[in-house]
Amino acid sequence: MNKLKGFLKIMLAIFVMTAGVLHFATPDPFVKIVPSYLPSPLMLVYVSGFFEILGGVGLLMPLVSQAAAWGLIALFIAVFPANINMAVNQIHLDGIPDIPWLYWARLPLQAVLIAWAWWYTQPSVPVQQSSGLPSEG
Repeated sequence: MNKLKGFLKIMLAIFVMTAGVLHFATPDPFVKIVPSYLPSPLMLVYVSGFFEILGGVGLLMPLVSQAAAWGLIALFIAVFPANINMAVNQIHLDGIPDIPWLYWARLPLQAVLIAWAWWYTQPSVPVQQSSGLPSEG
């Protein structure tokens, strides 16, 4: 289980770092879904991209991995209004099929990402093999 957890941690790190880089490389789609009631959409996109990259790097560093996971949870919650805005206002982004129900189907993905990051807030416990005999004491 620890190997799987480690592999999936690397996958999450790569996923969020890639998303973070995309916030800088192609910010327009992200700006487009920022709710209109929030100020400075481009700045918010850059800030969220920075913290995605920072969180991904942090996940890979044992000393700060748990803190990075908590930071990513906060980030996933913070960007959720943009996902809701995209669904409610059916904001089409290039590269994503323009299917209204798909916008809504994406929303539960945020819960998956939160749960995935939460897994890394928990200390890794070494797997112990049981002998099947009752312990003394």
